Amino acid sequence: MQLLSGDARRAVFAPLDDGALRSEAVVRRVGSAVALGLLADGEQLPTEADLATMLNVSTVTLREALAELRKLGLVETRRGRGGGSFVRSRDDVLAELADARLAELGTTDLRELGDVHSAVAAAAARLAASRASRTEIARLRDIVDRLASAGSVTGQRRTDGRYYIELAACAQSVRLTMQEMDLHLELGQLPWPPAHAPGLLDVMVAGHRAVIDAIEDRDAARARALTEAHVETRTVWAIELRLQRLGGVGAVADHREVS
Repeated sequence: MQLLSGDARRAVFAPLDDGALRSEAVVRRVGSAVALGLLADGEQLPTEADLATMLNVSTVTLREALAELRKLGLVETRRGRGGGSFVRSRDDVLAELADARLAELGTTDLRELGDVHSAVAAAAARLAASRASRTEIARLRDIVDRLASAGSVTGQRRTDGRYYIELAACAQSVRLTMQEMDLHLELGQLPWPPAHAPGLLDVMVAGHRAVIDAIEDRDAARARALTEAHVETRTVWAIELRLQRLGGVGAVADHREVS
């Protein structure tokens, strides 16, 4: 996993797309990176000038974002020698940001995000079935074992994200790996499923293990199909949670019929 850290940081500090509310976009990017463990607790961020250049925002916009991150408790700024802005990982704040992001997205947005994730992850699984080495397969199994035993929401989210990134790496495709990282910076903005759905973590772990079995058996079609089904489960859950929070109990039933 350490071999991917350079690419992961490139995804974290990649320029933001043009658009409104760019300071909020910086807050979301940093929050997602912290949730996924791509920015570690206590890690020092680049200087304001460097970070503004990396993200393609003005220093004024960056300072607004850092002020909001300090207010949320995700960043601490120290003055003097050895000073700077440092990451603070707080599960309660990350949960609040995830809930707020879910409220902003419509069901169509969630469906499209799920569709893209399904396409990328399924392609990675298919290719991994023919390209992954025994060492890489063993690494995938170790990651899923750690997911099953992770005792915190943060640990589960981070380990699950690393599973998908490692799956893309097993496909031996740099582009797929970067796409997966970019996707998880968006997925990291959403509530973590097992935190709201008892029993879903066991389903996710079993699904991952079934995919790894298919990869080890060199069954590309099964690895792809299982991954597509797994991502679909996550997508449907996110849509249903969104509808439930809107009070649309009937809408949830209608969505299940359509799906």
